[in-house]
Amino acid sequence: MAVEIIYETHSTTTDNEAGTATGWFPGRLSQQGRRQARELGERRRSGDIAAVFTSDLQRAVETARIAFPDGRPPIHQDSRLRECDYGELNGGPVHLIAAQRVRRIDDPFPGGQSYRQVVAATEAFLHDLARHWDGRRILLIAHSANRWALDCLLTGARLHDLLQDPPSWRAGWNYTLPADRPAQPGEH
Repeated sequence: MAVEIIYETHSTTTDNEAGTATGWFPGRLSQQGRRQARELGERRRSGDIAAVFTSDLQRAVETARIAFPDGRPPIHQDSRLRECDYGELNGGPVHLIAAQRVRRIDDPFPGGQSYRQVVAATEAFLHDLARHWDGRRILLIAHSANRWALDCLLTGARLHDLLQDPPSWRAGWNYTLPADRPAQPGEH
């Protein structure tokens, strides 16, 4: 069997609108973001979703709570779904983060983490997801770094390519997590 994963990035924040890279700071949804979260709920409400998993950062949790105000499907927070920790650059300009992405695949941001560490955290999350949610459809609401990690782990995309030329935003991505998927050592 397998876990069907629907992935959505958290809705637009005031930081996104200001060109700020929130990183591990909580972030708050903007007015546009709250509207997007309601639309996400409308888009996904009839999708036979067993559970919603979010990053524990405020902007992802807020997106899920607005999208599913009645708590159905149940919403679970998981710190392994956090955005990349930009360390000293949390809350800094987006263009500074973008200029360093490829250099930070294995070399952590000063005081933060590397993108490879985000992939490892996402891998650990997927391991638990496969063990406990086999045969179910779940919704993940997290951050761009987690989507890139999913692309690496579940579609074979190269992390270098994703960081060099990030795919455009869209309303959701679909992945399949095989229950018997082995750990993915080596190049991501």
